[in-house]
Amino acid sequence: MSRAPLHYILGLGSNLGERADLLASAIARLGELPGVRILAISEAVDSDPVGYTNQPNFLNLCLAIVCDKNPDELLTETLEIERQLGRERTANRNGPRTLDIDLLFYEEGKWHSPTVTLPHPRWSSRGFVILPLRNLLQDPALAKHPAWGSLAAEVRSLPVGDHGLRPWQGPTPWSKTP
Repeated sequence: MSRAPLHYILGLGSNLGERADLLASAIARLGELPGVRILAISEAVDSDPVGYTNQPNFLNLCLAIVCDKNPDELLTETLEIERQLGRERTANRNGPRTLDIDLLFYEEGKWHSPTVTLPHPRWSSRGFVILPLRNLLQDPALAKHPAWGSLAAEVRSLPVGDHGLRPWQGPTPWSKTP
């Protein structure tokens, strides 16, 4: 049985290999998943690592999708994309990685299962999420959606600072408008 499509916001990051190319590949693979449509992609930010700092900088962005999967089903798909693009999970969850895809929000608000908690429990303390999220929520595809109005206000009120965050000046091998 097919369910009504739901809006999600995801966070993507990479700090190993060709970061921009890995993010572009992840975006393309997300868009190829059955029942998934990409709505908008934020500007990317180059960010210093958080937690475990002895590693390369990350390239981060946020994107909005519509899909007919529940959060657990979507997580299964995103974990497979990470694996296909070389992600190796280690005991150091803040360590270097080719790709990280985090489910941040979905339009139904809260979800809690053994594998997924939405909203993502640490999103509001991460400048590398807040900055791209501010940009993403201004996109016309999201700006008028009722699920994101209060989130946009909350994101605008959060301090980001500019320490360790820089607008990405490199190539963006993905289209800003899907």
